[in-house]
Amino acid sequence: MKKLLTIFSISFLLVACGSSTKTSADLAVSTPIETSIDLTKVTNDQVPVVINPGRFTVETVTYRLPKVVQGTYSVSDFGKYVDDFKAYNYEGIEIAANKVDTNTWTVSGATNLDYITYNVNDTFDVETSGGIGGDTPFSPAGTNIEPDNYVLNLHGFIGYFDSLKNNQYKLDVTAPSDFVRTSALQNVAEKTSEDGKSITTSYFAPRYFDITDNPMMYGNLDVETFEVGGIKVVLSVYSPNQTHTAKQIGETMKTMMQAQKAYLGDINSTPRYDIYLYLSRGDADSPKGFGALEHHTSTVVVMPEAIPDAALAESMVDVVSHEFFHIVTPLSVHSEDVHYFDYNNPTFSKHLWMYEGVTEYFATLFQVDQDLISEQEFYNKILGKIQSASGMNDTMSFTIMSENVLDEPYASQYYNVYQKGALIGMCIDILLREESNGNRGILSLMKQLSSKYGKDKPFVDDNLIDEITDMTYPSVGEFLQTHVVGDVPINYNEFFAKVGLEIGESKVETNYIQNDGALIFGANQEKGTIHFNGLVAQNSFWHDNGVLPNDVVKSVDGEEVTMMTANSVFQKVMMWQPGKEITMVLDRDGKEVVIETTVETSYTIGKTLVSNPNATEAQLSLRKAWLKG
Repeated sequence: MKKLLTIFSISFLLVACGSSTKTSADLAVSTPIETSIDLTKVTNDQVPVVINPGRFTVETVTYRLPKVVQGTYSVSDFGKYVDDFKAYNYEGIEIAANKVDTNTWTVSGATNLDYITYNVNDTFDVETSGGIGGDTPFSPAGTNIEPDNYVLNLHGFIGYFDSLKNNQYKLDVTAPSDFVRTSALQNVAEKTSEDGKSITTSYFAPRYFDITDNPMMYGNLDVETFEVGGIKVVLSVYSPNQTHTAKQIGETMKTMMQAQKAYLGDINSTPRYDIYLYLSRGDADSPKGFGALEHHTSTVVVMPEAIPDAALAESMVDVVSHEFFHIVTPLSVHSEDVHYFDYNNPTFSKHLWMYEGVTEYFATLFQVDQDLISEQEFYNKILGKIQSASGMNDTMSFTIMSENVLDEPYASQYYNVYQKGALIGMCIDILLREESNGNRGILSLMKQLSSKYGKDKPFVDDNLIDEITDMTYPSVGEFLQTHVVGDVPINYNEFFAKVGLEIGESKVETNYIQNDGALIFGANQEKGTIHFNGLVAQNSFWHDNGVLPNDVVKSVDGEEVTMMTANSVFQKVMMWQPGKEITMVLDRDGKEVVIETTVETSYTIGKTLVSNPNATEAQLSLRKAWLKG
């Protein structure tokens, strides 16, 4: 999972998945559980679902929707979105179904249970905070029900019986015949209704995990297919105003994924990979949590539709590359917590530094390794992560935080897995390069772990660091024990020095709401207003247009700016591109000031990594091995 830094919040913190043969317990593993979702019978924005498990041999059974889904590290409670849960016997008579908690129902008299039914609300149109610290699922893990689009993260529609998670599933999805439909689940049959208005597509899933691991998208979609290194890539795009096309985005994805395959080399992959992109209109009923959620062979991405082409391309490279690299970890290298995931009462691995941190590091490093970005752009990304991490708790054990990620004070530190977690990956990479005279790096370590374990063999969580130490060098183990298990902050300058770099200051490109990552706005809680702070003097665009510290922002391009609207307005400001005509109305000591201008690239003075003029040949050689493998 990756969340983008595109939410501008009031606290000014940007927070860039029939009858049957029976066992003595309940049901045979070989018998598919028959499920159906009917998109032609949506009523009150709810989709009807039918679950037919076959005949039970026990009197009481338990059915659940997931509380937490894999790839997310927060509570989603998909049972909240279920209404009218009912159970019926073989005579068609309703029988007792008791709701035990938010996500759980029990059915009595289950030996005569024929099927259950319920209606599902979507999550997109009830988001209040994009699922980031709020009470709704993170958008890419959520669901959408609209007349022309359905985001079917199936964990939001289909649940499981406690002891039947390893049973096969047969899923029928009925939809209007003119809908485009995309899914990586095995399509086993298709039937058109007698009037030709709908088509029912039947899918097969080997077990419940495969239901949760294979999202679908139905509706008015734009689809492009291309091949990368033997992988069939299917890109499905929903752009409500047709602002962006799959063809345009597909070119960027193809270039990126070709580079990723070249970087990964011989790591085993998948014959098909799906990218589902939902572009949000930005209104009250649209999703607000921008980013992506990984699956074994796909990713769901949510982005704002108003984003310019260039910014969308850059963001898609960042988020989709991150999700695709998850084929390494945790999809190939993972602990027992991941392998035997409990959707209702999950336990979490200690190693988010590897699952999310190393994945994020790969998604950053491969771009410079494959010449998609310059070395300086790579350095700027690394320094940005250092700056973001500095705003988090740098004296918290990463393993303790990971293991307790659902609870405070650890939950609010989760975002640091993309910042300090990636930097941990960088430090290990540099140590490995140094110890091996440039011949080994963190990618070779992950390949070694993949070879030892793989997708079907989990590691023991408590043993991983000792195993990594045995596979590598004592210095790597010491680093992990001190800075990952332990709570000692990392001195990044020591690692930059190993590769002949040092931190200096220079003119750096920034955006229109930050100076090199530091926000240039403040809020007056009492008055409910947003104003420029003292840092605006160091932002070339606003300084050149005469903006002063403490100027209150009244409106931007006709949209009023208040504490309630700032989130939405400044998302758009952050996405401005040079050449755009803009109008901003300010209040300066009670007088109205109007800024009408053309957007230009903005600069500030910021920290950057520069080459040490006294760097040795050994340091320069190590830098080359680090950046270019």
